[in-house]
Amino acid sequence: MRRATSARGRTATTSTEPTAPDGAPTLGEASAALVERLRTGELEVLGRLIGSSNNAMVVRVWPTGTKPEVFGGELGEGDLLAVWKPTIGERPLFDFPIGTLTRREVAAYLVSEALGWGIVPPTLLRDGPYGEGMLQQWIDADPEADIVDMVNGDDPRLRRIALLDAILNNTDRKAGHLLPIPGGHLHAVDHGVTFSIEPKLRTVLWAWEGEPFDAAEVAGLAQVRAALGTSVAPGPLAAALGELLFIDEIDATRARIDDLLAAGSFPSPNPEWPAIPWPPY
Repeated sequence: MRRATSARGRTATTSTEPTAPDGAPTLGEASAALVERLRTGELEVLGRLIGSSNNAMVVRVWPTGTKPEVFGGELGEGDLLAVWKPTIGERPLFDFPIGTLTRREVAAYLVSEALGWGIVPPTLLRDGPYGEGMLQQWIDADPEADIVDMVNGDDPRLRRIALLDAILNNTDRKAGHLLPIPGGHLHAVDHGVTFSIEPKLRTVLWAWEGEPFDAAEVAGLAQVRAALGTSVAPGPLAAALGELLFIDEIDATRARIDDLLAAGSFPSPNPEWPAIPWPPY
């Protein structure tokens, strides 16, 4: 697929992230290093993710040029677990072109990286079992975290994910796609149905509808918008997205961010589109 060719009466809260210790890699550096390991590693399928609608699999990634002593065994030094979604395994949808969902997952990661908040785990497009597919770092969620309680309790850490979804026009943000890890950071996964040119935001994260963005959120929006550039002079993010999305989808992303910046607040649901996915969890 080649492209280019309601305020609720509360005070806005500011979300923060822990800073890296001196000498530790930044979020972007750590993510780039993981992407390279995912890009160059050898893959071994360990099993399927039961319930996945797009034949997602768990794979072991080990450094190229080495050979594990035991296949299917414990991870060795330098090994990673990852989620593998082959493009050929995608379930056809009526409102998204066939064979594009894996590319949208990668595009969502690129936008997440442009925001700089480390929301989407390292993700890339590569060849592997059954052909081309999406490979994404496996995230071990904190077993003590209660996602339902976080969503129902309007956990402020979810604000940034709600903003990312507004940028992506995510039409399937379920609670089960939220992965808190020990230490408090929150990841989000499953971004195959994103970047539609039609307003299709459908999510369980409407708690901040109509609330003003905080300074960090405005800065994040402006940062992504600058990286997109214009249709005449595309920025580096737009150039990367051009390998994954259609031109009109990139233009629509620019327009969404412009609208968000102009409004200065979280969006409301489209009255002509379901507001919450089913099932929500």
